[in-house]
Amino acid sequence: MFEQVREDIRVVFDRDPAARSTWEVVTCYPGFHAMLFHRLSHRLWQLGLKWLARWISHFSRWLTGIEIHPGATIGQRFFIDHGMGVVIGETSVIGDECTLYHGVTLGGTSWNMGKRHPTLGKGVVIGAGAKVLGPIVLGDGARVGSNAVVVKDVPAGSTAVGIPARILDDESKLVREKTAERMGFSAYAISADMNDPVVKAIHGIVDHTAHIDGCIAYILEQLEKLGVKIEDERATADKFDPEYLNKIVD
Repeated sequence: MFEQVREDIRVVFDRDPAARSTWEVVTCYPGFHAMLFHRLSHRLWQLGLKWLARWISHFSRWLTGIEIHPGATIGQRFFIDHGMGVVIGETSVIGDECTLYHGVTLGGTSWNMGKRHPTLGKGVVIGAGAKVLGPIVLGDGARVGSNAVVVKDVPAGSTAVGIPARILDDESKLVREKTAERMGFSAYAISADMNDPVVKAIHGIVDHTAHIDGCIAYILEQLEKLGVKIEDERATADKFDPEYLNKIVD
C-alpha cells in the first residue's frame, strides 16, 4: 500500500513540472487524493460493500471535483492533471501510464447493463474537456485532443480530434509533429482544419519551418555531391542555428 502511494507521488513529479515537493503533492493535488479514495472504494466495491463504496466515491467527488465510480478499473501510474470535472464511469477500464486532463468524461451512451464505458490502453493521453463515450477502445499510446468527442475506436498510436472525433494519420501531420517536437513544442491535440485562427497560424509556422528544413537538407545534399565537407553544418542545422548557411557560403 505504501509503495503504491510513493509511486503515485513519483508520477506527479514525472508529469507535472509545477510539483515542487512531496508535501505539496500530498496536500494540494486533487488527482492524487482522488486515486487514494478510489483504491479504497474500489476494494470495498469488490467485497460487495456497494453503498459504502459509493459513499466514499461521493465524498471524494465533493472534496476533489473528480468523480470516479468505484467499479472502474484503473491501472498503475495513472495521472489526473488539475482534475476538476473529470468523470470516469462504472465499467471504464484504464491501462497503465494513462493521463487525463481536467474536464474529461469517460461516459456511456446506453442505459443497458454490462460494458458501456471506454477501455483505454497503455499510455493513453486525453486532453482537457474531451468526451470519450461508449464501450469503445483507445489503443496503446492513443491521444485525444482537447474538447474532442470520441465515439469510435482509436487505433494504437493515433491522435483523434474534433467533433465527432476523426483520426489524424496523414503524412503532413507526422512531419508537423516531428518538427514541433524538435522546436520544443507539441501540437498533438490540434487539427490543421480547425477554425481557430491562432491554431492555423501556429500550424503555418510549424509547416513553414518543416518546408525550410526540407530545402536546407536538399541544399546540403547537393553540396555534399560537389565535394563540400558539411558535417559541422549539418550538426549546426539540426540545432536550428540561422547562421549555418553563412558558414557554408564563406
